[in-house]
Amino acid sequence: MDPARPGSPYQPVIEALENYPQKKFYNVSKLGGAKYDTLPYSIRVLFESSVRNCDGFLVKETDATNILDWKTKQNNVEVPFCPARVVLQDFTGIPAMVDFAAMREAVRNAGGDPAKVNPACPTDLTVDHSLQIDFSKCAIQNAPNPGGGDAQKPVAKLSLLKVQPRKAPCRSQASCRGPCGSGEAARSPGHFSAQIENTPILCPFHLQPVPEPETVLKNQEMEFGRNRERLQFFKWSSKVFKNVSIIPPETGMAHQVNLEYLSRVVFEVKDFLYPDSVVGTDSHTTMVNGLGILGWGVGGIETEAVMLGMPLTLTLPEVVGCELTGTASPLATSIDIVVSITKHLKQADVAGKFVEFFGSGVSQLSVADRTTIANMCPEYGAILSFFPVDNVTLKHLKHTGFDKARLEVMEAYLKAVKLFRSDESSSREPEYSQSGVKGFQIAVEKQNDIVPVQYEGNEYKLSHGCIVIAAVISCTNNCNPSVMLAAGLLAKKAVEAGLVVKPYIRTSLSPGSGMVTHYLSSSGVLPYLSKLGFEVVGYGCSTCVGNTAPLPEAIRNAIKQGDIIACGVLSGTKNFEGRLCDCVRANYLASPPLVVAYAIAGTVRIDFETEPLGTGFNGENIYLRDIWPTRKELHAVEECVISAMFKELKEKMEKGNKRWNLLEAPESTLFPWDLKSTYVRCPSFFDKLAKEPVSPQPIENAHVLLYLGDSVTTDHISPAGSIARSSAAAKYLTNRGLTPREFNSYGARRGNDAVMTRGTFANIKLLNKFIGKPAPKTVHFPSGQTLDVFEAAELYQKEGIPVIILAGKKYGLGSSRDWAAKGPFLLGVKAVLAESYEKVHKSQLIGIGIAPLQFLPGENPSTLGLTGREQFSILLPSELSPGMTLDIKTSTGKVFSVIALFENDIEITLYKYGGSLNFVARRCL
Repeated sequence: MDPARPGSPYQPVIEALENYPQKKFYNVSKLGGAKYDTLPYSIRVLFESSVRNCDGFLVKETDATNILDWKTKQNNVEVPFCPARVVLQDFTGIPAMVDFAAMREAVRNAGGDPAKVNPACPTDLTVDHSLQIDFSKCAIQNAPNPGGGDAQKPVAKLSLLKVQPRKAPCRSQASCRGPCGSGEAARSPGHFSAQIENTPILCPFHLQPVPEPETVLKNQEMEFGRNRERLQFFKWSSKVFKNVSIIPPETGMAHQVNLEYLSRVVFEVKDFLYPDSVVGTDSHTTMVNGLGILGWGVGGIETEAVMLGMPLTLTLPEVVGCELTGTASPLATSIDIVVSITKHLKQADVAGKFVEFFGSGVSQLSVADRTTIANMCPEYGAILSFFPVDNVTLKHLKHTGFDKARLEVMEAYLKAVKLFRSDESSSREPEYSQSGVKGFQIAVEKQNDIVPVQYEGNEYKLSHGCIVIAAVISCTNNCNPSVMLAAGLLAKKAVEAGLVVKPYIRTSLSPGSGMVTHYLSSSGVLPYLSKLGFEVVGYGCSTCVGNTAPLPEAIRNAIKQGDIIACGVLSGTKNFEGRLCDCVRANYLASPPLVVAYAIAGTVRIDFETEPLGTGFNGENIYLRDIWPTRKELHAVEECVISAMFKELKEKMEKGNKRWNLLEAPESTLFPWDLKSTYVRCPSFFDKLAKEPVSPQPIENAHVLLYLGDSVTTDHISPAGSIARSSAAAKYLTNRGLTPREFNSYGARRGNDAVMTRGTFANIKLLNKFIGKPAPKTVHFPSGQTLDVFEAAELYQKEGIPVIILAGKKYGLGSSRDWAAKGPFLLGVKAVLAESYEKVHKSQLIGIGIAPLQFLPGENPSTLGLTGREQFSILLPSELSPGMTLDIKTSTGKVFSVIALFENDIEITLYKYGGSLNFVARRCL
């Protein structure tokens, strides 16, 4: 795509950058005069995008004018946005790339050129979500020498800055000048190695790699073996599609890699400059706003449309200005600041809005703090939280490897278009829109129940609130290095005090990237985390997306037999019921140091102020305050975050890893589908591809497939975790010769529509009112049978009966997940009728061809006297209009009205074409 679009009405404002005559840009600051100067910085990015991409069709002059008139048009108009790039993670990335591959097939079959099907903008796919914790430290210790190597040795007591942690031998390198063969090495204060391997172990004297931790190696081997078909497909995609780059496994998590490696801040294409911006299929894409890059998470369907050159459409948002002044208390950690700001933003009602930070206090926040705050958007409901580029940003970029010449061009451009924030008193601030526990009802007599259990020859006692999973994961709050270091320092003090973690607790440490591991390794705290069981298991989302290895059998049995409310504590962002394990009903989110503290305590039923974590070597009580790291201690080790690490990281990422480099993949224009594959299948979305749209057809005599309540999440609709042995997906895989050990997860099998359709509504915590208890079941009304949701839907389709879904408020909450729309579509769902929707999910339903209908205000199934057992007929007129009212008639004779939630003509067009996938495929014919 040529950024200097020929025929653009805005070509007169294309200028050469001062002192860089060869570099051109749209000087949007010359449009609108004072109006532009009062726009929030984030809206200025939207405005520049509309000017640069104005073609009179997808983006019109009126769109740019509306954005410029943001002060009066916010919340009142829809505007297009063309992001500069797209970031995918593999769980949502594989269905996107499978759809592209299937689109090539469909275009070829319709007489078109399949080679034309390519992403129109740079697309980076990070393979990070498939990591499962098959091996953790306790799992390996409990196995009969599973790796065949030497048994693990205890970690000696270490001095933080003077003694190198125990490492594996470097195999007597000839050039080695130190005692690394014995596993220890002296270190001078303040000296840190420059190692940035995806795993952290280097000989500190000659900086050559030494063997990786056993758990990492084993998990890597399992990941590559289990996901070989998917990885081969990804590698084919990177070879065949233009504008596609694959970040291989064991490199890092999508949002962390996006921040550390993929971010440009300012794009330069053919000497043309424009702001970096991004949308991604990960809800934590918002992290990059801390670098001054406008970005947020969307659904896979919308992302595919962006990849094919279509703009996103959004309501011109309110922008809440958050002024920061003063300085932080010296006793406060970075996470204290972040959590405090998050609390205030929750109270400020910023849901569905942009948040932008300004004021003198912004300069007191490091880029790590800013990205953490920006990454907390899922917690306080904002679309994004934007920190404009300033001197702090430039200093960070300099330290992370941006060369001087590039930074000078970047600064000159951002200042020319007034996207650079300054603390100078003379600088004008933008104008803003505004400034500003569920219980488990345990019976009283059972609250103190204790269940004894034998484990590894010792007896332990499980009770309500006992912790069985403790996971430090690089998500949201612990993307900040100081918080991860705090966990390591706390672990160091705990080990030195004699505290331990019970061996049955499934502990794990999954850093966001090799960079995070390096913080821990260079500062000398990694062995202490390992001593407590928090050993690096790999680089990916792991526990956060439900990829947890089963608990020990004795522990599982004790929990179930005693009906114990067992708990998981993790530093992720999602604590949905049943996500970690079917016998772990209570999941809690905490910062990394608190995850370690709770693991030591072994229970969530503790008052850290008054109750000890445990007893030390001498039998004395050890309290949390005794081992909590001070801000001074954190600052002492944060110095390890140096520019050499980032430079080395980039080199390692560009080289890939040995397993990935040796992986073979085809290079044909069309993907050679393997009909026996249980990972990658050609989906049926394009079976009815036609050049012209058809008028919407009425939905007649539809049965209700599911009758759901409030706050149904995308995880309820399309789970990402392990595949239950009794599920419809498990039956499908078993019939194809797979054993339960080979099932993998739903997330890993998102490239197989047969598995994902069977996995739709397969969450064990799904509460269908037809059933009356949590279970992935429903009633097939013609026969009266209670069946798996898939089996009932399959029967309805064989009988030619359409189905709909009834739901309460906030349908589709949670992570953006395209299969939460694709799955219901393939089950035959024609419409969802709910009291309200999560906006992204509502757009996904339209994008796949499902009509989102909403009860009138004050109405719901109960007030209308609906049981869900009726049949429903919905008249869809041939000419739809945004927000129009439709009538529904039931088999009992009741008639009521609903609102069709089509917000604009583009959504109506997509629905008429059968969704965005068919719409964009037709453009290639």
